[in-house]
Amino acid sequence: MIAAPEVALGALLPVLVVLGAAALVLVLDLLPPRHGKQHLGGVALLGIVGALLASLWQWGTEARAFRDMVVLDGYALFFNIIIGYAAALAVLLSMDYLRRNGVESGEYYALVLFSMAGMMLLASAGDLIVVFLAIELMSLSLYVLAGLFKTRLASGEASMKYFLLGAFASSFLLYGIALVYGATGSTSFDRIAAALPPGRALDALFLVGLALLLVGFGFKISSVPFHSWAPDVYQGAPTSVTAFIATGSKAAAFAAMMRLLFVALRSAQPDWSALLWVVAAVTMTVGNVVAIAQSNFKRLLAYSSIAHVGYMLVGVVAGGTLGAGSVLFYLLAYTFTTAGTFGVIALCERAGEEAVDVGDYAGLARRHPLLAATLALFLLSLVGIPPLAGFVGKFYLFGAAVRSGYVWLAVVGVLNSAVAAYYYLRVIVYMYMREPDGSSTPAVYAPSFAGGLALAISLAGIVLLGLMPAPFVDLAQSAVAPLLR
Repeated sequence: MIAAPEVALGALLPVLVVLGAAALVLVLDLLPPRHGKQHLGGVALLGIVGALLASLWQWGTEARAFRDMVVLDGYALFFNIIIGYAAALAVLLSMDYLRRNGVESGEYYALVLFSMAGMMLLASAGDLIVVFLAIELMSLSLYVLAGLFKTRLASGEASMKYFLLGAFASSFLLYGIALVYGATGSTSFDRIAAALPPGRALDALFLVGLALLLVGFGFKISSVPFHSWAPDVYQGAPTSVTAFIATGSKAAAFAAMMRLLFVALRSAQPDWSALLWVVAAVTMTVGNVVAIAQSNFKRLLAYSSIAHVGYMLVGVVAGGTLGAGSVLFYLLAYTFTTAGTFGVIALCERAGEEAVDVGDYAGLARRHPLLAATLALFLLSLVGIPPLAGFVGKFYLFGAAVRSGYVWLAVVGVLNSAVAAYYYLRVIVYMYMREPDGSSTPAVYAPSFAGGLALAISLAGIVLLGLMPAPFVDLAQSAVAPLLR
């Protein structure tokens, strides 16, 4: 008789805190007041803070549960911090934004928490079955959130495209899991690694399974050629949801993919490194080149995020403590920068709709100098201008590539950063050197306390990470060290 596995809920403590908060939000949504829902946003925020505190409390410890299917280590805890920040900023931006657009609901905050739980579980996954379940928990919530504007055609289209392409990608992932199980006899990362000793030739069944797994993860991180969903979803989804998709879901997908590559598939590193070298170069190039032609600010940021995935894949290809640690640091910096950028967009409106055309920001510096300066700093960080966080993140990523011998990949990354400067600086030029075209001037709302706090945290994050990166880089490198032993 097979003994039941020991239940060690300590490894799931941050996830359980988030799920408990989501259940509490659903219960409180049934109680008065029936109209205002901002208090539910406060409950959701408290749950996120509780999960962050639980992660900090467990820092330095390692726990495994359910026959090593769930692993709570420094790596997972670092990603819990990134995901927690992304969710907290999304909730803070949502409180006033949802009320202004008339879509405030308790279900929204519960879905954000359920999605966050899936993201955190992805970071702790030590088994392909848990990876699949966590991706579905995260994705199903995001599909619904993308269609929150029920009366807007673009929102429904974004939700439907996200769902259909997401289901298609999940099938690739599931087939890949089945083939890897057939080749190795296990779905556990540790057992897969043991079944693939260094020097052993990889059979065709395993290689096909690996390819299908990378296709599934390629969709979740929106790498080329699996990026087609991103521009439509970014454009049609509510801006606060777009910020969460662009930050939290990307971080979670990278967390699971890197653990799989560096733990389970370490012996196959020459194979997947060569493949990801090409994917990284093509992803950053396509993202930046297509972004130049965009006049819609949210679509521009969608292609920008695709390019940033290419930069992060440079660190994955470089490997080692420096390369993998640089990816973690870059994700942290990217979370603050991207959430802040979408936070500014959420404050601008034209004719009852979001002001998402680049021309809508003409003359913003004269009318709202503080908001324009805030957006300019976020964009300069995305460009990689020192001393902001984006510059430091790219410096470590490209430096890791050079040290690992991938000089040409680093050169491609630097050239792409120069191309990206054009479309980011174009927005800044509109804000400071252009005047509105004569049509109605977009309305800019003063940020509420919650929205202002989100922007202040994001701004402080990119400045702090840019001026004092060493402690955070050290934490990131110590977090990935156990994966590379």
